[in-house]
Amino acid sequence: MTQREAIIARNPKTGFQDACLVVIYGPELGRRAQLGRAPFLVGRSAKSDLPIDQESVSRQHARISFSGERFTVEDMGSTNGTFVNDVQVSSVHALRDGDQIKIGSSILKFMAGDNIEANYHEEIYRLMTVDALTQTHNKRYFGEALEREFGRANRYRRELSLIAIDLDHFKKVNDTYGHLSGDAVLRQMALAVRPRLRQQDIFARVGGEEFCIILPEVGLAGARVTAEKVRRIVEALPVQSEGRIIRCTVSLGVAGWDTTLESALALHKAADVALYAAKQGGRNRCVG
Repeated sequence: MTQREAIIARNPKTGFQDACLVVIYGPELGRRAQLGRAPFLVGRSAKSDLPIDQESVSRQHARISFSGERFTVEDMGSTNGTFVNDVQVSSVHALRDGDQIKIGSSILKFMAGDNIEANYHEEIYRLMTVDALTQTHNKRYFGEALEREFGRANRYRRELSLIAIDLDHFKKVNDTYGHLSGDAVLRQMALAVRPRLRQQDIFARVGGEEFCIILPEVGLAGARVTAEKVRRIVEALPVQSEGRIIRCTVSLGVAGWDTTLESALALHKAADVALYAAKQGGRNRCVG
């Protein structure tokens, strides 16, 4: 238990007054819902305290309650389940500051503590640069970072590489297993890949099933090694969703900075051309 959680547990009034849910993925992104002493219902019904209008959400999906010491979440017999930090809730589950609650395809972040207003604004700023589903950087951040790194490579003649990644047959995954399983594939793939990259590498989701990795100070040969490592990680990954295992692969295109490239956009296009060649060549491979 963290120091903040201990304070909340000792002082029910603090926990009661200073707790909320923030929508960090899905419709109404950034919405804040204050939690109080009364039970708080989340579901598809318009009468819910937090209505989520999605087919994957049950009319009465989950209930958040204040026990006198802490907040808890309970699934109300929903069709698709309630998840806390990617683990399905089977009974009443105590919530901690920062927990992520997944209901349907939406993700809600539980926030509690004395500085909840400052933490909320910090979270909104984070949402501007991070994709909440995959916890990778988003397209906006990627564009700014690629421009910055390309400019540095040009000025100092330093190596720079870019890997473009696309999940193979992702539409088939959605059509066969549903969008919740598609979300699980994206999220678990990103969670498996990110820790295997260097701290200075920039991993971003730039489209539905499209990702990119910016590799500062890495030449084309090194980028090929990284791309092949990523390909193998995904190929071996058993994605778990709704009691089933889903296997997936990725195609990757690699491009490196050189003096003939006039812009960051040109580098991105070069990686995309290589990615297209990988998909045309049979998928589950690296080209570049």
